[in-house]
Amino acid sequence: MKFAIYSRKSKFTGKGESIENQIDLCRQYLQSQYGDLPESDLLIYEDEGFSGGNTDRPQFREMMSDARKRKFSALICYRLDRISRNTGDFAKLIEELKSLSISFISIREHFDTESPMGRAMMYIASVFSQLERETTAERIRDNMQELAKTGRWLGGTTPTGYRSRPAERKTADGKIHRFYQLAVQPDEMETVKLIFQKFIETNSLTKVETFLIQNNILSKRGKHYSRFTIKFILKNPVYLIADQDAYRYFADSGAILCGGKRTFDGRHGIMAYNKTLQQHGKTIREQDKANWIVAVGKHPGILPGRDWIRVQEMLNQNKSKSYRKPKSNAALLSGLLRCGNCGSYMRPKLTKRKNAEGELIYTYLCELKEKSRGQNCSIQNANGNLLDKAVCGEVKKLSDDPSFFIRRLRACRQSLKGNGMKAGAELSRLTRAVGENEKAIANLTAALETAQGTAATGYITNRINELDEKNIRLKTRINELNRPEPTQLLPGEPIPLIKNIFGSFSSAFDTMTAEEKRTALRAFIDKIVWDGENINIYLFGSSAKTASVPQCENSK
Repeated sequence: MKFAIYSRKSKFTGKGESIENQIDLCRQYLQSQYGDLPESDLLIYEDEGFSGGNTDRPQFREMMSDARKRKFSALICYRLDRISRNTGDFAKLIEELKSLSISFISIREHFDTESPMGRAMMYIASVFSQLERETTAERIRDNMQELAKTGRWLGGTTPTGYRSRPAERKTADGKIHRFYQLAVQPDEMETVKLIFQKFIETNSLTKVETFLIQNNILSKRGKHYSRFTIKFILKNPVYLIADQDAYRYFADSGAILCGGKRTFDGRHGIMAYNKTLQQHGKTIREQDKANWIVAVGKHPGILPGRDWIRVQEMLNQNKSKSYRKPKSNAALLSGLLRCGNCGSYMRPKLTKRKNAEGELIYTYLCELKEKSRGQNCSIQNANGNLLDKAVCGEVKKLSDDPSFFIRRLRACRQSLKGNGMKAGAELSRLTRAVGENEKAIANLTAALETAQGTAATGYITNRINELDEKNIRLKTRINELNRPEPTQLLPGEPIPLIKNIFGSFSSAFDTMTAEEKRTALRAFIDKIVWDGENINIYLFGSSAKTASVPQCENSK
């Protein structure tokens, strides 16, 4: 009999019902019931950082796939809500397991799925689990509404044009409550005003992007503004002046308004909470405005309601002609090819013309040159068909000397050994950082108990979440460093079989599909630089290899 153990936790904390503790408890249960089991009889599935609100989790999906293949006979979990906090999902799971003749064991509740009473009790427990989840979500929404009334900034990356500054207020009982609010950053705010002005003039994200690049107007991180960053700024209600037009807009959209119509004073900006839907492993997306919690902030707004609303209408009208990344099934060097003039990536652009072989002609063009309309970079475009053939030809030549591959792999091994000491030092530093964060979380948790019902609750909770997220990233890196190094990748001497495999690389390369060729090129090439006449191919662990590309397209 083989067993599957499933564990889940929404956030990494390293204590309590952690992933490791859940698995250990399940192992102890199995040992008490079935004696010592070989590891081959246990299948472990772990989902860390995933909510129990749905079953869209990678390890859960893999577990159910294995269940349908009859890879195990029983599913064990520490507690019912580790599987799901949604009654409907839980009921479907139990029915499917029953149809597959797979037993389900929850060691905390001790339910027997073989009896009608046991299944009924399990469904009842699942209902209460879902009720707990929905009640928690409702408490969070209520807390957000209370925080919204204060117009405070809850933390995170501040919007362009503003900075976060501490503030405080005295309550009726004489206590001092400290919080953060937004204040104008004048130089950045001039850029924000310019972005709104240019978009209203041109009705084009691309033209605004081109204008900013041509005038070398950079973001707070010193990078060029992209269309997507510009759009994010234009959609952010933090710049909207809280006037009566703004009030009517959000009231008509069904948003939850805090403070009433009179608080929209025509001076301060808008603070909008619960704007985005964040799901682990998925792109953050904007929620429907009916889910927004909108309040008047303590910071000044910069754009009247009618103008901001007009911008939103223009953005909605432009959705149908939004930018689509061009695709080419033939181009092989996307993500490898860089401009030798400015360092930007070069992307393929298809034409409607064909060459003598009947192939559609495509060119590689510098992204900065395209975005600035040739003002910030004027490098010549490259004939993509000829450039791809030249690169492939140079890579195929490598197989003329099979020992190159052996030297290449040995160099990788030596590099791994050389990096071992660095990895050890990094591992110690990361482990210390995790410990320090856990201590800080423990202290904040203790502070949260005494701060219940005060304005500090939101700030403390937000800080705890930030530290949790930081520890998840640190733990991921620690796991990467703890993976065994492939030091036994090569035998002491190259064997004839390896030489023969690499010796046939050239003929095998010609039979590959375009996608397989892209993968093969990325296995050897770090980057390729185009200088307008020649290409420099940088192999991993090797010096640059220069190749000329004849008959390159000279279009500006």
